[in-house]
Amino acid sequence: MKKIRCAIYTRKSTEDGLEQDFNSLDAQREACAAYIVSQKNEGWVLVPGAYDDGGLSGGTLERPGLQHLLADIRSGKVDRVIVYKIDRLTRSLADFVKIVDILDDAGASFVSVTQSFNTATSMGRLTLNMLLSFAQFEREVTAERIRDKIAASKKKGLWMGGNVPIGYESDGRTLKISEPDAQIIRTIYDLYHQHGTVRMTKQKADQQGLRTAVRTLPSGRMKGGARFSFGHIYHILTNPIYAGRIRHKTKVYPGQHEAIINPDIWDQLQEQLKAGAVKPRTGKGQSDVRGKKQLSLLIGKVFDETGDRLTPSHTKTAKGRRLRYYVSHRLIRSTDKKDPGGWRLPGPPLEAAIAELVVGHLSKAENVANIIQDATTDELAGSSERLSPQNKCREVTGPDPHTLVNRVDITPGKITIALCVKAVAVHLSVTPERINSEILVFSSEFQHRKRGVETKIILADAISPRDEVLFKNIARAHRYFAMVRAGRTYTEIATVEGVSKDRIKKLIELAFLAPDVIRDVYEGSQPLGLTTGWLLRHAFPTIWHDQREMFRPL
Repeated sequence: MKKIRCAIYTRKSTEDGLEQDFNSLDAQREACAAYIVSQKNEGWVLVPGAYDDGGLSGGTLERPGLQHLLADIRSGKVDRVIVYKIDRLTRSLADFVKIVDILDDAGASFVSVTQSFNTATSMGRLTLNMLLSFAQFEREVTAERIRDKIAASKKKGLWMGGNVPIGYESDGRTLKISEPDAQIIRTIYDLYHQHGTVRMTKQKADQQGLRTAVRTLPSGRMKGGARFSFGHIYHILTNPIYAGRIRHKTKVYPGQHEAIINPDIWDQLQEQLKAGAVKPRTGKGQSDVRGKKQLSLLIGKVFDETGDRLTPSHTKTAKGRRLRYYVSHRLIRSTDKKDPGGWRLPGPPLEAAIAELVVGHLSKAENVANIIQDATTDELAGSSERLSPQNKCREVTGPDPHTLVNRVDITPGKITIALCVKAVAVHLSVTPERINSEILVFSSEFQHRKRGVETKIILADAISPRDEVLFKNIARAHRYFAMVRAGRTYTEIATVEGVSKDRIKKLIELAFLAPDVIRDVYEGSQPLGLTTGWLLRHAFPTIWHDQREMFRPL
């Protein structure tokens, strides 16, 4: 008779009662051992060794006893796993599937002593899934109940465990002050009051020899006694527990423990910390702009041709770079199919283009002469000094051009800007009554082209009549193609031209563009987006008629 090697697995979620001579783990093991003995005539034998997990949840597979058992199953030391109940093995359906896969790969199985079912039948598998579903439900309900209990207890100001903050000792469901650690906390707060920055507070704390509290871990290892880090000091300064309060997630409640720092002083310090946090961080060779939060300078001022407002939006790249956009509100609001006519313009290029148009409009003496009724020579000269055309962004002491904007209307190929009468009057140092509002509305043609991940907004004055890069690459493609027709290989052409063979293979496809497409490129009238990069990334037909149809909507 073939021997079936059986391993007993036991688990208990909490540590309560494990110190007893005969605990829950022992009871489970005894019942499983008795069941193995009853199956002795089937060849069942108990393998030596214990696979126990005391005080560990069944919602995870990260359990020492279970991992030891799974390792023995993989190595072929165990044929059958015996558990008191299926929820002792796991309370998660997903984890159970992983365990079953390991058992199947090793040709092993499991048995529940108190739950009889045969997983070889469809009814047995259904029963098993139902039992596991209820086990997982029970675990989730228990977790919700514990979370609710913690929230209710903290609302009453009780200490619910965790790492005891330096300066205190645990005293049941509350805390008591521990000297001299509490004096370290008071010293850190005093240092911040004196110097006003976390950096200086850490520097002075290091000079005074302040160290973190020394604690003995359950393993017997000593921890602490090190210098305070910047993060640790900031955590101490912002921890409401030192003001006699208990924090639960985003809410703070009055605590039942004694405060180390006066609550009023603690509140004042939080305001001081907030005021210091908004200061731009600058260093050698750095600009103040790097420390400032990126703002949407045209918020609420941009509208599309349907009258829909363009709403500021943003996204992040895989590397964490934040990209800002102005998006037609209907694209954000609508849950249906997106309107293909909606706008999605990059924020910084749009703002830069608007600023350039405003500066250009108000820097022309003839415009200012028409804006200010009965303008004097001094007023015209003063306006040109405030916004110099040589400074496309703005003078350091001058106004932000975006503050002068009242409304921006975007239509296909055209930007219309309406300036604010009062803002322009303040800028020109005249009364609003002298401003001719008709001259404050002006337009400019524009194009927006996408190259890779970058989208450029090109104003009418900056629109190039021809994409020189594309036109030169088409010429190179024809030269390469002529060399191929002459019998040269790609390798020979690469050597002569000083470029890679792959580059030649890609560019040579441009030699098959239709003559009228090449003519449009030469004249600068090709569709928007038809660039070298686009043509190299997308396959296009060699039939000229198909090319014209393909390139038309770009």
